[in-house]
Amino acid sequence: MANLLSILLFSLLELLAGEKIIDLTFVGDAMQHGPQIRAAQQADGSYDYSSCFSLLADDIAGADYAVVNLECPLGGKPYSGYPCFSAPDEFADQLKRDGFDFIVTANNHCLDRRDAGLKRTISYLDKLKMPHAGTYLNAKARAEACPHIVDVDGVKMAIMSYTYGTNGIGIQGDVVVDYINREKMAADIAKARDADADFICMVLHWGTEYKLLPEKSQTDLADFLVEQGVDLIIGSHPHVVQPMEIRLNENTGKQSLIVYSLGNFISNQNGDDSRGGALVKVQIRHSIFGDTSLKSASYRLFFCQKPLNKSENYTLIPQECEHLVRPDSKAAFKRFMSKAQEIFDKHNIRVPRAE
Repeated sequence: MANLLSILLFSLLELLAGEKIIDLTFVGDAMQHGPQIRAAQQADGSYDYSSCFSLLADDIAGADYAVVNLECPLGGKPYSGYPCFSAPDEFADQLKRDGFDFIVTANNHCLDRRDAGLKRTISYLDKLKMPHAGTYLNAKARAEACPHIVDVDGVKMAIMSYTYGTNGIGIQGDVVVDYINREKMAADIAKARDADADFICMVLHWGTEYKLLPEKSQTDLADFLVEQGVDLIIGSHPHVVQPMEIRLNENTGKQSLIVYSLGNFISNQNGDDSRGGALVKVQIRHSIFGDTSLKSASYRLFFCQKPLNKSENYTLIPQECEHLVRPDSKAAFKRFMSKAQEIFDKHNIRVPRAE
C-alpha cells in the first residue's frame, strides 16, 4: 500500500511539474579478447559472464534505457580474440541479462568474421530480441530499420550507429555497414524527423586509438551533427576516455551532449589509460506538451580488474569502490583513475562526475 501511494504521489508531482524525466545510460566498447574468453569458459564448455558487470547494475538495469557497443562479432566457433574477434553467444546473453536494452554494431571489428559473422551476429541479436543498429543483412533491411526508433517511456528516440572503417576488411556480398558519411547521416537525421522522433542519438566509432583528446576530424563532425540538430553524440573506439561537453545549439535553442570517447567497457587491454572506461548517465526532460530536451549529463568511471586465478573473471569496479580492488591491481587502478579524472576535470564542459 505504501509503495502504491508513493507511485501515485510521484505521478501527481510529475503532472504538476508538467514534465517527466527519462534516464539513459551509455557505455563504450564491450570486447572479448582471448584471455577473457578463456576466463569465462566453464568445465562443461559453456561460458559464464555473470560476475562481470554486477557492480554497475544500478546504472545499467536502473536506467530507463541502456546502450552498449558490441565490439566483437558473434561469429560462432572457433571463438577468438584480437585481431579478429568472435565472441561466445553467452556474452550477448549477459549484456541483456544485466539490463542493456540496445546494442550498436558499427565498429572496426564488425567484419572480423566477414559477411557470415556479421549476419550471424544480427541473427543472434534478433533471436535475443535485442534491438540493434549499425549493420544490416542488406540494403532493404537497412531501409526498413534505419533510423531505429525506440519508445522509451513515451519518448520516441532515434538511435543510429556509424564507424570510420572496418580494418580494411571489405564487404563480400550484400550486407551493409554504416560508415561515417555526412550526406548519409544528414539523410538519416531527416528521416528520423519525418518519423516524428522526439530525440536523436548517434553513436560513432571514430578518432584515433589511445589519444586522450579528440582530433579535429571528431570535433568537426560533432559541429556538423549539432548543426543538424542531433541531441546525443556518443563516441567510442579510442579505448581511452576523452572529454564530454554539453553545448547549446543556437539554431534550435536546445542543448546537445557530445561524448568523444567512453573508453573501454570491458577488455583485456593493458595500457594504463585503457584499463577502464566511463559510463555517461543522461537525463531527458519530456514535457506534457510533447517537447523533449536534454536536461543533464554526468559520468561514472570504472576499472576492469583482471582475474588472478581460474575461479575469478574480469570484473568492472567503480571509482568509489577502491576497497574492492585486489592489492595486486591497486596501482593500475590508481593510474587509470588519476589520468581519466584529470582529463575530465580539465576538459569536460558542464558534465560533472555522478553523485
